[in-house]
Amino acid sequence: MENQILEQKKRLTKEDYPLGLKSPDLLFTTTDKAYDELTLDAALAGEITGRDLRISPRTLEMQAEISESIGRAQLAKNFRRAAEMINISDARILEIYNALRPNRSTKEELLRIAQELEDEYGAVENASLIREAADVYERRGRLKEIED
Repeated sequence: MENQILEQKKRLTKEDYPLGLKSPDLLFTTTDKAYDELTLDAALAGEITGRDLRISPRTLEMQAEISESIGRAQLAKNFRRAAEMINISDARILEIYNALRPNRSTKEELLRIAQELEDEYGAVENASLIREAADVYERRGRLKEIED
């Protein structure tokens, strides 16, 4: 249903912001609940779970489109990286976060994480960011020393 609505609509711009007010019919959760179904009454009736409140990758993509329309390319990239992370467990995200801290990982370990993100999650934007971090850490001497 969401895809049908989006196919009919042009690329989003600043005129579509905020989506919740101007285009609520485009908003769906990761569990395919429509934005207007997320009410206090539904929550009190037990019809809404925590999973129903998670933002969907498509909503983040729409936010990226709006950001691009106002010249905020970096913000759009951040929204797209966030969209890629929706299907990665919180535990794995924390592990990756810790691996990215200076002096915590070798370049090879970071490159393996990047490959995992691409292969298992299709997270090419995040993989690219981690590869870039690995290169920067290498230049700045922030990679974990390999012990003999």
